[in-house]
Amino acid sequence: MSYALVRGLMFRLEPEQVHELVMRALAFSDRHPAALRLIRTVFMPVEPRLRVRRFGLEFANPIGLAAGFDKNADAAAAWPALGFGTADLGTVTARAQPGNPRPRLYRLVAERALINRMGFNNLGASAIAGRLRTARARPWWPDAPLGINVGKSRDAELHDAVLDYEQALRAVWPVADYLVLNVSSPNTPGLRTLQEQAYLEPLLGRIGELRSELGPKPMLLKVSPDLDESALDVVTAAAEAAALDGLIATNTTVARDTLRVDPGEAGGLSGPPLAPRALAVLRSLRQRTRLPLVASGGIESAADVIERLEAGASLVHVYTGWIYEGPFMARKLARGLVRWLDAVGAPDLQTWLDERDARHEVMVRA
Repeated sequence: MSYALVRGLMFRLEPEQVHELVMRALAFSDRHPAALRLIRTVFMPVEPRLRVRRFGLEFANPIGLAAGFDKNADAAAAWPALGFGTADLGTVTARAQPGNPRPRLYRLVAERALINRMGFNNLGASAIAGRLRTARARPWWPDAPLGINVGKSRDAELHDAVLDYEQALRAVWPVADYLVLNVSSPNTPGLRTLQEQAYLEPLLGRIGELRSELGPKPMLLKVSPDLDESALDVVTAAAEAAALDGLIATNTTVARDTLRVDPGEAGGLSGPPLAPRALAVLRSLRQRTRLPLVASGGIESAADVIERLEAGASLVHVYTGWIYEGPFMARKLARGLVRWLDAVGAPDLQTWLDERDARHEVMVRA
């Protein structure tokens, strides 16, 4: 109830203004260990049974923050303190860019949803890498994997996309625990075309060369919820051929058919109206690939997380749900997951995931 009151006050302000205020507060805590300790004490769940190992990394729990909230690595150390097992920073681009004109973020309160057309506003990969180098040198840097989401610069033509991604990746490679290729945002013109075979295969081929040159680094691909079945075939085949480490299902959607009332704003829709399609894509990917999957889109409750785990995900990402549920969300989800483990008789989440994957492997072979 206390957060509902605070949220009501915040929702009187323009959405991006609230986001900026929250980020300023979190950026302060990022630089002050006493503030981080206080946040950890209040918000961070301590549930050892929820540890998950994926991509060669260990996550304190499967609940991550999706890309788009901390675009410039302002609060990288704060997200684990708030209870997240990981956070995707960015999306970052090779060059700094202001994004689309404001207003570009809209609340659909009755739907507990958002529409955004931010357009990858960020300080640029080199500047963000510098921030993270400074942050990682602090003695209170958290022992938690953090990802960096990389996208195409708005002014880069499609035929130059590989070089554009390479420039951004080279800058952030040393400061990321894992990397995510964003080729699925609806808010950069032409970006989703990069999911087509003619563009995706050369991009992923270059990623393989960079891994050989710069050293191994887990690499994930974020998938659009608006792809049809044949397009999902292309994406999974390309990801497997390039030996990527996982797929994220999904980004935001341009569809509006699940809304009770369409406000007529362009951009990517997130929150519960996205959930059915995001879940369907997750299940489709599970049928096509053994690559680890991260679920995103409309996740608000422990029941939502469990549904995604049962559908094949190993980790989940939240964004819109955190805005509507508040800073205790990760702790509430973690407690719900522990109760579920008790109910199904699993000693810990990693054991449950291993047994689930073994059952799936048997079914695939059959």
